[in-house]
Amino acid sequence: MRLLVLGGTGWLGGTVAARAAAAGHDVTVVARGERSPVGTTLVRADRERDDALAGLTTRRWDAVVDVATQPAHVRRAVRDLAPVAAKYVYVSSVSAYADQATSGTDETAALFAPLPTDAMRTMADYGPAKAACEQAVRTSLPADRHAIVRPGLIGGPGDRTGRTTYWPRRFAHPSNPRGRVLVPDAADQPTAVVDVRDLAAFVLALAADGGSGAFDVLGEPLALGEHLAVARQVAAHAGPLAAVSSSWLLAHDVAEWMGPRSLPLWLTGPEAHGMNTRSCARALAAGLGRRPLAETLAAALAAGGPVVEGAGLTDDEERELLAALDTEADTPRR
Repeated sequence: MRLLVLGGTGWLGGTVAARAAAAGHDVTVVARGERSPVGTTLVRADRERDDALAGLTTRRWDAVVDVATQPAHVRRAVRDLAPVAAKYVYVSSVSAYADQATSGTDETAALFAPLPTDAMRTMADYGPAKAACEQAVRTSLPADRHAIVRPGLIGGPGDRTGRTTYWPRRFAHPSNPRGRVLVPDAADQPTAVVDVRDLAAFVLALAADGGSGAFDVLGEPLALGEHLAVARQVAAHAGPLAAVSSSWLLAHDVAEWMGPRSLPLWLTGPEAHGMNTRSCARALAAGLGRRPLAETLAAALAAGGPVVEGAGLTDDEERELLAALDTEADTPRR
């Protein structure tokens, strides 16, 4: 297969390109950087330029994989490449759906109205921007020549957001001699993590004409308590847990989901819980394989790196919070 990966030096794009090259495919990667995965050909280009892909329109491509978020990038790409690509696989996101609260929905759920501008300016634009990118693909290629993949939370080796690395690393490296770890008291909250390697394999299968249309791709749904239990097992953690309420965490300025001073994966409100319970029946029927969460978290732990990488509590922050918890517990109630 002659494959063109737009954005093939990032995490997901790089994994797709590397797997394709290892499988013997002829892989060309388009990116601004200077290095690409082993076995691939790098074409340096800045997709902010209108003519960034002009030099790639003289070849025929069996498939194009595009992971872009900016609508202008995708609109120009399908304009230039639709005439020379047999298949176009666009990686969108479940964030493109307007409703994230309802459980068990599938690819027929309504999307956000497409972002009316060419560029995403803030994270509030992310879902509408992905919807706009999808619209560009759907209107530029026939239904049998494109596929749209909507992943949920992606995890595994290479995750720089910290959302899937913090818990196994924290359990492996507690901040205090007792080995106590602060966790949210939200054991029933739904979570789902798809391994980047499984997602890349599915994208490649679609590129090789494994299916068309839209596909939601999420990991096996697990309650947060189960997720934390798997992370503890992977890290061989035997210390105590300090489970605290969402109201206590918010009152002590702990952020949800990701980012600095956060507890990753924790979400207080049900308005986002449906994001992790979407049906993957269509993708599973098309051949999506999902490895156990333990394998994903173990690989993330084995890859090394700091406990806090994009998300989580630093050692000092966790110790501060544990001390506050102990102090408040010892304070007499009136």
